[in-house]
Amino acid sequence: MTGVNAARRLRQPSALRPTRPSRLSLSVSFYLIRQFLGWFLFVFLLFIAIILIVDLIELIRRGSGRESVSFSILFRMAVFKLPLAVQKTLPFAILFGGMLSFWRLNRTSELIALRASGVSVWHFVLPIVFAAAVLGVVKITIVNPLGTILISRYEQLENQHLKGQTRLMATSAAGVWLRQSVDNRQTVIHAKSSTVQSGTLVLKEVMVLLYGSEDRFYGRIDSPTAILKSKSWHLEDAVTTLRGEPPTLKPVYKIPTTLTLQSIQESFSSPRTISFWELPRFIETFESMGFSALGHRLHWHSLLADPMFYCAMILIAAVFSLRHNRRTGILLAVTGGIATGIILFFVADLVLALAHSTDVPPLLAAWAPALATTFLGVTVLLHLEDG
Repeated sequence: MTGVNAARRLRQPSALRPTRPSRLSLSVSFYLIRQFLGWFLFVFLLFIAIILIVDLIELIRRGSGRESVSFSILFRMAVFKLPLAVQKTLPFAILFGGMLSFWRLNRTSELIALRASGVSVWHFVLPIVFAAAVLGVVKITIVNPLGTILISRYEQLENQHLKGQTRLMATSAAGVWLRQSVDNRQTVIHAKSSTVQSGTLVLKEVMVLLYGSEDRFYGRIDSPTAILKSKSWHLEDAVTTLRGEPPTLKPVYKIPTTLTLQSIQESFSSPRTISFWELPRFIETFESMGFSALGHRLHWHSLLADPMFYCAMILIAAVFSLRHNRRTGILLAVTGGIATGIILFFVADLVLALAHSTDVPPLLAAWAPALATTFLGVTVLLHLEDG
């Protein structure tokens, strides 16, 4: 029977034989990737130029009236802030770059020729999806670590020249460091470890350095435990060594403070200033101190989800660009792309904001927008092309 069936298939006219979709050659795949990367770079550089100008104007407005803030400082701040803009604009640049590349290939009838040769839409979309995924990997492994250095520098200049603030808390291999200012007196607190017990910050093996007016050192306090209470630090079994006085042991020594647990945690390193490679270790250290690392964990998972989100942007670009004719293609693609980009950006930020204020797991909150956008793009593209 097998031989008879084979003979029948051979006698069947070629026009009636089922054909398999053709596959793209490597040269055509690389050609499609080059087309996408060219349009992506065009849109990306345009966005960066606009953002640099807008940020510089805003910094000049904020720095007006401050004699110590020169234009060179403001320009450096605008440049240092660019990595943050780069990471924010990448999804939009990929979306618009994908739409423009698909529209251009449609306009020159190159996609029509590919379809006529039996190439499925999934075959010529896949190389561009792969390129977008590579861009996502490059962003989280190279751009993000390099960008955190510049963003950290930007925040230092902003706090120094525009906000007049300094970071209240920092960690190192030697322990925890805190700095506070009360009545023009500076206090630097060092502890080997810290915990949060029942909503109260507790420091262990504490050393306090006291500075008077004009930052003149005038004393030191050593204590096994320091507890942050309302408007004061309570140091137990404290040994005070003040200038011109012998060391004194006091059961409880109080130091006035304006710090609260919330203000200390909010002043800690923001997630955007910590490298992708350093985030897991930082989260572990932060949580071991008793603080909540929800924001940092959300940021880490959102970085991991970026490659999938960028692939979803290509699918959405294909939905808006592959079926348009020459008259209405640009207008419809741009309008639909802008609307879709704004909605997706709003929904992603909304989900992350809800995760901060509710019990939504960070893993779900970070990956849900990417997964939902991917499923939406695949479903609509299947309906348009195969359904």
